[in-house]
Amino acid sequence: MPGAKPVLCVEKSVSNQSAQPPAQPLPFPQLAIVIPTLREAETIGTVLDRVRKTLDPLGIAYELVIVDDDSQDGTDLIVGGIAAQDPRVRWLLRQGVRGLSGAIAYGWRHSQAEILGVIDADLQHPPELLGDLWNAIQAGADLAIASRYFPRASIHNWSRLRQWLSHMAIWPALPLLRPHIHLSDPMSGFFLLRRRCIEALAVQPEGFKILLEILVRGQVRSVTEVPFVFGTRQGGISKASVKVGVHYLRLLTKLWGRRITDLTALI
Repeated sequence: MPGAKPVLCVEKSVSNQSAQPPAQPLPFPQLAIVIPTLREAETIGTVLDRVRKTLDPLGIAYELVIVDDDSQDGTDLIVGGIAAQDPRVRWLLRQGVRGLSGAIAYGWRHSQAEILGVIDADLQHPPELLGDLWNAIQAGADLAIASRYFPRASIHNWSRLRQWLSHMAIWPALPLLRPHIHLSDPMSGFFLLRRRCIEALAVQPEGFKILLEILVRGQVRSVTEVPFVFGTRQGGISKASVKVGVHYLRLLTKLWGRRITDLTALI
């Protein structure tokens, strides 16, 4: 489009130039966790530390892909210091574009791992749950979701208004799910899935609800939910806004449009 602002999406090395390369090539990653960031410098170091402490005992080859939407708050320096010591940590910079779903999809495209995942950088998602999600995938699930509404889960720190808005967002989405999929939290932002579930899927780049689109349009045969207690934000600022709500309504409209078209074709 003439006059459109160009979008730059590149992988940048932020490792210490004096750091020695690994003695052996890194093993092919079995698991890639994308951590999208936008002004999360206060917490990204802690998140990476806790994720690695959780995954290391599992004995799997993994990589952590930080996709940063041009935070310009020192995130690159923090990640660079860690990447200098641990080459499993990668940093991808996106400039001229924003959007959580787009950042996640971008990170997944830059990994060859067969198991993909996402976790927030603000510590509201407990990294220690990754072991349970991994075990659910190994037990045969296509998709393992950290659920805020499954029995024993909790969102006790949310206001009544936020809880009501969350439930109201979920209600019109549930009928879109395939008949064999039964779950309580199709809006979770913390999950693992098999790559083949999304190989033919081009997700909506805007908005926050990539999981819903995967559930409705992806090739997901089985889902396991793992309960967790939704934590309190430890840094940064909430990305929720009217714009995010508009993007969600657009996604719902698109998904319902597809469903109506499919039903009409059967008549």
